[in-house]
Amino acid sequence: MPFYHERLIEAGCDEAGRGCLAGSVFAAAVIFPKDYENSMINDSKQLSAAKRYKLREIIEKDAIAWGVGIVTPEEIDKINILNSSFLAMHRALDALSTRPEAIIVDGNRFKPYNNLPYSTIVKGDGKYLSIAAASILAKTYRDDYMLELAKEYPQYDWQNNMGYPTKKHRMAISKYGITPYHRKTYNLTGNRELTLEFKD
Repeated sequence: MPFYHERLIEAGCDEAGRGCLAGSVFAAAVIFPKDYENSMINDSKQLSAAKRYKLREIIEKDAIAWGVGIVTPEEIDKINILNSSFLAMHRALDALSTRPEAIIVDGNRFKPYNNLPYSTIVKGDGKYLSIAAASILAKTYRDDYMLELAKEYPQYDWQNNMGYPTKKHRMAISKYGITPYHRKTYNLTGNRELTLEFKD
Protein backbone atom coordinates (compact mmCIF):
# COMPACT_ATOMS: atom_id res chain seq x y z
CA MET A 1 0.00 0.00 0.00
CA PRO A 2 1.94 3.04 -1.23
CA PHE A 3 1.42 6.71 -0.46
CA TYR A 4 -0.55 8.73 -2.99
CA HIS A 5 1.66 11.81 -2.57
CA GLU A 6 5.38 11.12 -2.33
CA ARG A 7 6.40 14.50 -0.93
CA LEU A 8 3.32 15.95 0.79
CA ILE A 9 2.04 15.19 4.29
CA GLU A 10 -1.17 13.37 3.40
CA ALA A 11 -4.14 12.48 5.58
CA GLY A 12 -6.30 9.51 4.62
CA CYS A 13 -10.03 9.77 5.40
CA ASP A 14 -12.89 7.32 5.56
CA GLU A 15 -16.30 7.09 7.22
CA ALA A 16 -18.48 4.43 8.86
CA GLY A 17 -22.22 4.21 9.29
CA ARG A 18 -23.54 5.91 6.18
CA GLY A 19 -26.08 3.18 5.45
CA CYS A 20 -27.31 2.77 9.02
CA LEU A 21 -30.86 3.50 10.13
CA ALA A 22 -29.75 4.64 13.58
CA GLY A 23 -26.84 6.36 15.24
CA SER A 24 -24.28 8.96 14.27
CA VAL A 25 -21.99 8.72 11.26
CA PHE A 26 -18.30 8.55 12.22
CA ALA A 27 -15.22 9.44 10.18
CA ALA A 28 -11.50 9.28 10.84
CA ALA A 29 -8.36 10.88 9.43
CA VAL A 30 -4.87 9.38 9.74
CA ILE A 31 -1.38 10.64 8.88
CA PHE A 32 1.46 8.08 8.81
CA PRO A 33 5.22 8.67 8.53
CA LYS A 34 6.41 8.41 4.92
CA ASP A 35 8.43 5.25 5.55
CA TYR A 36 5.60 3.51 7.41
CA GLU A 37 4.62 -0.03 6.48
CA ASN A 38 2.21 -2.47 8.08
CA SER A 39 0.97 -5.45 6.10
CA MET A 40 -1.83 -6.17 8.60
CA ILE A 41 -3.67 -2.90 8.00
CA ASN A 42 -6.43 -3.35 5.43
CA ASP A 43 -9.96 -2.21 4.61
CA SER A 44 -11.87 -2.64 7.90
CA LYS A 45 -14.57 -4.71 6.15
CA GLN A 46 -11.94 -7.37 5.39
CA LEU A 47 -10.95 -7.74 9.06
CA SER A 48 -12.49 -9.45 12.07
CA ALA A 49 -13.62 -7.27 14.97
CA ALA A 50 -10.75 -8.58 17.12
CA LYS A 51 -8.20 -7.63 14.45
CA ARG A 52 -9.75 -4.18 14.01
CA TYR A 53 -9.44 -3.39 17.71
CA LYS A 54 -5.89 -4.69 17.87
CA LEU A 55 -4.96 -2.60 14.84
CA ARG A 56 -6.62 0.47 16.35
CA GLU A 57 -4.05 0.38 19.16
CA ILE A 58 -1.21 0.04 16.66
CA ILE A 59 -2.51 2.81 14.39
CA GLU A 60 -2.93 5.25 17.28
CA LYS A 61 0.59 4.50 18.49
CA ASP A 62 2.31 4.62 15.08
CA ALA A 63 0.49 7.47 13.34
CA ILE A 64 1.94 10.98 13.27
CA ALA A 65 -1.63 12.15 13.93
CA TRP A 66 -5.16 10.77 13.93
CA GLY A 67 -8.60 12.20 14.56
CA VAL A 68 -12.23 11.09 14.71
CA GLY A 69 -15.25 13.17 13.67
CA ILE A 70 -18.91 12.55 14.50
CA VAL A 71 -22.17 13.84 13.01
CA THR A 72 -25.37 13.14 14.95
CA PRO A 73 -28.66 11.68 13.67
CA GLU A 74 -30.27 15.14 14.15
CA GLU A 75 -27.62 16.71 11.92
CA ILE A 76 -28.00 13.90 9.36
CA ASP A 77 -31.74 14.58 9.14
CA LYS A 78 -31.04 18.29 8.57
CA ILE A 79 -28.26 18.18 5.99
CA ASN A 80 -28.57 14.62 4.52
CA ILE A 81 -26.16 11.73 4.83
CA LEU A 82 -23.80 12.71 2.00
CA ASN A 83 -23.15 16.16 3.49
CA SER A 84 -22.94 14.55 6.94
CA SER A 85 -20.22 12.19 5.72
CA PHE A 86 -18.21 15.15 4.43
CA LEU A 87 -18.78 17.05 7.68
CA ALA A 88 -17.65 14.07 9.77
CA MET A 89 -14.45 13.88 7.69
CA HIS A 90 -13.87 17.62 8.11
CA ARG A 91 -14.30 17.25 11.87
CA ALA A 92 -11.82 14.36 11.87
CA LEU A 93 -9.35 16.55 9.96
CA ASP A 94 -9.96 19.37 12.47
CA ALA A 95 -8.94 16.98 15.24
CA LEU A 96 -5.49 16.23 13.75
CA SER A 97 -2.57 17.53 15.78
CA THR A 98 -0.47 17.81 12.58
CA ARG A 99 -1.78 19.79 9.61
CA PRO A 100 -1.90 17.78 6.39
CA GLU A 101 -0.76 19.21 3.06
CA ALA A 102 -3.09 16.96 1.05
CA ILE A 103 -6.07 14.69 1.65
CA ILE A 104 -6.96 11.31 0.16
CA VAL A 105 -10.52 10.09 0.61
CA ASP A 106 -12.24 6.75 0.14
CA GLY A 107 -15.03 7.01 -2.45
CA ASN A 108 -15.76 9.30 -5.36
CA ARG A 109 -16.96 12.54 -3.73
CA PHE A 110 -15.69 15.04 -1.19
CA LYS A 111 -16.16 18.69 -0.22
CA PRO A 112 -13.01 20.85 -0.21
CA TYR A 113 -11.35 21.32 3.17
CA ASN A 114 -9.32 24.45 3.96
CA ASN A 115 -8.27 24.82 0.30
CA LEU A 116 -6.09 21.69 0.56
CA PRO A 117 -5.61 19.52 -2.52
CA TYR A 118 -7.63 16.31 -2.28
CA SER A 119 -8.06 13.10 -4.24
CA THR A 120 -11.05 10.77 -4.10
CA ILE A 121 -10.18 7.11 -4.61
CA VAL A 122 -12.81 4.43 -5.21
CA LYS A 123 -12.04 1.44 -2.95
CA GLY A 124 -9.23 3.55 -1.50
CA ASP A 125 -9.46 1.66 1.80
CA GLY A 126 -7.98 -1.33 0.00
CA LYS A 127 -5.28 0.69 -1.80
CA TYR A 128 -3.77 3.23 0.61
CA LEU A 129 -2.56 2.63 4.15
CA SER A 130 -3.85 5.86 5.70
CA ILE A 131 -7.35 5.38 4.26
CA ALA A 132 -7.43 1.75 5.46
CA ALA A 133 -6.34 2.93 8.92
CA ALA A 134 -9.03 5.62 8.90
CA SER A 135 -11.63 2.98 8.01
CA ILE A 136 -10.53 0.91 11.03
CA LEU A 137 -10.71 3.85 13.44
CA ALA A 138 -14.08 5.05 12.14
CA LYS A 139 -15.56 1.54 12.32
CA THR A 140 -14.28 0.65 15.80
CA TYR A 141 -15.22 3.96 17.40
CA ARG A 142 -18.66 3.79 15.87
CA ASP A 143 -19.09 0.18 17.03
CA ASP A 144 -18.17 1.24 20.59
CA TYR A 145 -20.84 3.95 20.40
CA MET A 146 -23.53 1.59 19.07
CA LEU A 147 -22.76 -1.01 21.74
CA GLU A 148 -23.42 1.67 24.38
CA LEU A 149 -26.72 2.63 22.71
CA ALA A 150 -27.69 -1.06 22.58
CA LYS A 151 -27.66 -1.15 26.38
CA GLU A 152 -30.27 1.61 26.38
CA TYR A 153 -32.42 0.06 23.63
CA PRO A 154 -31.70 -3.71 23.54
CA GLN A 155 -34.79 -4.57 21.49
CA TYR A 156 -33.27 -3.20 18.26
CA ASP A 157 -30.33 -5.67 18.30
CA TRP A 158 -27.80 -2.87 17.76
CA GLN A 159 -25.14 -4.93 19.53
CA ASN A 160 -25.20 -7.17 16.45
CA ASN A 161 -26.41 -4.99 13.55
CA MET A 162 -24.70 -1.72 14.65
CA GLY A 163 -27.73 0.19 13.37
CA TYR A 164 -27.72 -1.28 9.86
CA PRO A 165 -31.06 -2.25 8.23
CA THR A 166 -31.27 -5.94 9.12
CA LYS A 167 -34.60 -7.74 9.15
CA LYS A 168 -34.53 -7.92 12.96
CA HIS A 169 -33.84 -4.19 13.24
CA ARG A 170 -36.69 -3.27 10.88
CA MET A 171 -39.10 -5.65 12.62
CA ALA A 172 -38.24 -4.00 15.96
CA ILE A 173 -38.94 -0.55 14.48
CA SER A 174 -42.34 -1.78 13.25
CA LYS A 175 -43.11 -3.25 16.67
CA TYR A 176 -41.66 -0.66 19.07
CA GLY A 177 -41.47 2.50 16.98
CA ILE A 178 -38.34 4.62 16.69
CA THR A 179 -35.87 6.00 19.21
CA PRO A 180 -34.24 9.45 19.38
CA TYR A 181 -31.21 7.82 17.71
CA HIS A 182 -33.03 6.79 14.54
CA ARG A 183 -32.58 8.84 11.36
CA LYS A 184 -36.10 10.05 10.68
CA THR A 185 -35.45 10.96 7.04
CA TYR A 186 -34.54 7.34 6.23
CA ASN A 187 -36.97 4.67 5.03
CA LEU A 188 -36.75 2.93 8.39
CA THR A 189 -39.10 -0.01 7.87
CA GLY A 190 -38.67 -0.46 4.14
CA ASN A 191 -42.35 0.52 3.91
CA ARG A 192 -43.00 4.18 3.19
CA GLU A 193 -46.71 3.94 4.09
CA LEU A 194 -46.06 3.03 7.73
CA THR A 195 -46.30 5.92 10.20
CA LEU A 196 -43.51 5.87 12.76
CA GLU A 197 -43.84 7.06 16.34
CA PHE A 198 -41.14 8.02 18.81
CA LYS A 199 -40.54 5.74 21.77
CA ASP A 200 -38.64 7.29 24.66
